[in-house]
Amino acid sequence: MAKFELKLPKMGESVAEATITTWLKEVGDSIDADEAVLEIATDKVDSEVPSEVTGKLVEKLFEVDDVVQVGQTIAIIEIEGESTGDVEEPAKAEEGTMVKEAEELVASASHSIQSSPEYFTDSDKFYSPLVKNIAKKEGISPEELDKVKGSGKDGRVTKNDILEYVENRSSQPSAAAPTQKSAAQEPVAKKPAAPISVNAEDEIIEMTRMGKMISHHMVESNTTSAHVQSFIEVDVTNIWNWRNKNKNSFEQREGEKLTFTPIFMEAVAKAIKDFPMINISVDGDKIIKRKNINLGMAAALPDGNLIVPVIKNADRLNLVGLAKAVNDLADRARNNKLKPDDIQGGTYTVTNVGTFGSIMGTPIINQPQVAILALGAIRKVPAVIETPEGDFIGIRHKMFLSHSYDHRVVNGALGGQFVQRVAQYLEGFDKDRVA
Repeated sequence: MAKFELKLPKMGESVAEATITTWLKEVGDSIDADEAVLEIATDKVDSEVPSEVTGKLVEKLFEVDDVVQVGQTIAIIEIEGESTGDVEEPAKAEEGTMVKEAEELVASASHSIQSSPEYFTDSDKFYSPLVKNIAKKEGISPEELDKVKGSGKDGRVTKNDILEYVENRSSQPSAAAPTQKSAAQEPVAKKPAAPISVNAEDEIIEMTRMGKMISHHMVESNTTSAHVQSFIEVDVTNIWNWRNKNKNSFEQREGEKLTFTPIFMEAVAKAIKDFPMINISVDGDKIIKRKNINLGMAAALPDGNLIVPVIKNADRLNLVGLAKAVNDLADRARNNKLKPDDIQGGTYTVTNVGTFGSIMGTPIINQPQVAILALGAIRKVPAVIETPEGDFIGIRHKMFLSHSYDHRVVNGALGGQFVQRVAQYLEGFDKDRVA
């Protein structure tokens, strides 16, 4: 019998580690090729790790809540056939290299977050690159980080531990050493949250891991960007009628449902090409102008939370390609099948608040992007229609576009012109276009 090392696969360019959330198989269980063995969570998305071979699970090298680096062996599977020698005595090899790997991880963590020397202390506690990154971003000193209580194996500080500490930090005495910042650089002290009275009839619900991540991401975005909104009403009657006329034949020919989303994404991609300075990110005092147009589309997860999968190079896709991409990402989001790489690299985001009946919204920017567009519900409304013979009242299909943008780098003219251009593309939609 041979032994196969199941390793944590690469999950995207910026994903270096993952936390084990659930083992789906136990030692002694049979495993088929491509069958999921465990579930993992990154700071982006949850996913499953399938087996590459058919065999029997004989050893688990990590437990639930352990942090595993990409490429590390997480389990041993016994398979039929002779050993190739590549995985000879993997458990002993793993044990013999753990110290060396830990040292390498600490070193790589320092490079990945570009830590300054003060993050290397005399403490023998191990912190993952993600935990260090969050600590550095939140201004938590190494001494203060050492005092954070960890819930992971051997008291290790997990991502949830550090995020929870950040949320409750205002009510805790600071353990950080004084820093040499000017008064202008000192963060404004947070006002402690007012105590909430709870009686016997109230229900206390613990926030999910995803809920905590979203909460942290939204608060961070509001404190990072100066949010400003522009609104515009759009007549989409031509689009409404064209889709109703072509949706059945489109589905029969392409095997894909034709929704409004790919049509809107097409207009957004065109407008970004016209106004490329909306397709940027901010890094300190520098502006990064993105070459690729990667459109994020907010999608609902089964638990009610939202996630933003990304259509890569959306401007290079025709309507059929956009429809396939939209349907694929939405379907995999509903079934928890998204991979970390599916939600990375977005340069501009579109969210459809009209799905929930809202006519408009003021969405929060998806960092590190600088703008986000909300699509309101399409409604039949009475409207003034201008013709060469004069004006008259008619029934039209209309919707509101709500554009939130970062006023640090996007002024009102650019923010308003961009959403106006999207509206122009939608209202100018060719009703005789071939689907």
